Amino acid sequence: MTGNEIKEFFLRAKQLKALVVGDLMLDEYLWGKAERISPEAPVAVVDITRQDMRLGGAGNVINNLLSLGCEVRVASVIGDDEDGRTILTRLELRGVEADGVVLSALRKTSRKTRVLASNQQMLRIDRESREEIDLASSQQLLTYVHQQLPQVQVVLLSDYLKGVLTDSLTRELIALCRSAKVPVLVDPKGKDYTKYQGATLLTPNRKEAAEASGVAISSGDDVSRAGWKLLQELSLDALILTRSEEGMSLFMAGRDEIQLPTLAREVFDVSGAGDTVLATIGFGLAGGLGLPDAARLANLAAGVVVGKVGTSTVTPDEILRSIRVDVDRTDAKIRTSNELQQILLEEKNHGRSIVFTNGCFDLLHVGHVKYLQKARALGDRLVLGLNSDASIRRLKGEKRPLIGEEERGHILAALDCIDYVCVFDEDTPLELIDLLRPDILVKGGDYLAAEVVGKEIVESYGGRVELISFVDGKSTTNIIEKILSQYREE
Repeated sequence: MTGNEIKEFFLRAKQLKALVVGDLMLDEYLWGKAERISPEAPVAVVDITRQDMRLGGAGNVINNLLSLGCEVRVASVIGDDEDGRTILTRLELRGVEADGVVLSALRKTSRKTRVLASNQQMLRIDRESREEIDLASSQQLLTYVHQQLPQVQVVLLSDYLKGVLTDSLTRELIALCRSAKVPVLVDPKGKDYTKYQGATLLTPNRKEAAEASGVAISSGDDVSRAGWKLLQELSLDALILTRSEEGMSLFMAGRDEIQLPTLAREVFDVSGAGDTVLATIGFGLAGGLGLPDAARLANLAAGVVVGKVGTSTVTPDEILRSIRVDVDRTDAKIRTSNELQQILLEEKNHGRSIVFTNGCFDLLHVGHVKYLQKARALGDRLVLGLNSDASIRRLKGEKRPLIGEEERGHILAALDCIDYVCVFDEDTPLELIDLLRPDILVKGGDYLAAEVVGKEIVESYGGRVELISFVDGKSTTNIIEKILSQYREE
């Protein structure tokens, strides 16, 4: 699919409905710093600075579908406990009906707690039930799914082997979907895939496919043998075998194997990437895409989501931007203030330092370039706040700028030393600095530190101000005067 085709698909893919059945759980993230060793044992001490609670397991599939713009129904069994009620609250806040979620006093709601420091996972703590759900709960889920099938375009089974998708329930669900002619997609687990017989699509990763097929996967030929074996033995319409940094392989009955190379630029965390693949393919099929195009869309989504920390989601805008990065890197660098705020939060979570500077940059010259290169060298990412045309007119008069803000933005974004450009309309970048909270604020050496706008804000949270000298004799004013002088003589 081309970028325009994907954009058109998202524009027409409205009011899609999906049903997710599987193991709902909570993902808890404890973020902190590990700067010392415990005197009690040879282990790191993590000082927790932030915590985050998210829907996990089948809940991450739900979150991905919602991010793509899909309406979601859910069927699951969770514990009648505090964590279970937290899940219900989270579903309600996301606008997801919980009529198909059964509360059981016999179960403990699954909760995974991850402790992270310096962008590394230090420890994971699991609290959960793994016993199969009882017959009464299973029947409640079947009844709910049967009622929902006429209203949804796709069913996704998210199996984490926590007891919800029992062998008998899974087989009955697949049979129900087949009878209703609704595609049923499965993210499988375990070594025995017989309960998934007859599903529309399975999405195992390399390790899972090797265990289920009995084929030791160490080469491309092994991938093909495992994929075709599972497809044929389980009577599937298709199978997507995800291969981490090597991309995906799509197997379809009666068709040639399709290889989809990885599209990730940086990989920080693959947890939850399988959920993104399952959700995006389901969304694509629900919207009328064929399996190859739905798989290509999922490959793009996976390339975005592995660049984030923790189980994450991806939006249509992020997918479209990932395409534009390859086509036009300058477009990808120019962001609104709100977009940039979210991007920089991710950058900081990855341990990167943010440098900020601002200016008009009308008629770019060597003095500008050397200044920006020096600023970039102070940190990991350089953000340029660019004065809008209106703000320049207020500051420098009606004859300026000579180059409009859109052109200036693209010219500056073409520089390798600049990571992001954000146009602001105020006379000063004070509001932008307060929103983005950079680690280092840079201005030209013709300023005194006390005169730098935003100094107090940056220093209030531990940041600092740096002054960089300009190249002597290089200025936009000098260039204008030289042009006027030479052409006036002519």
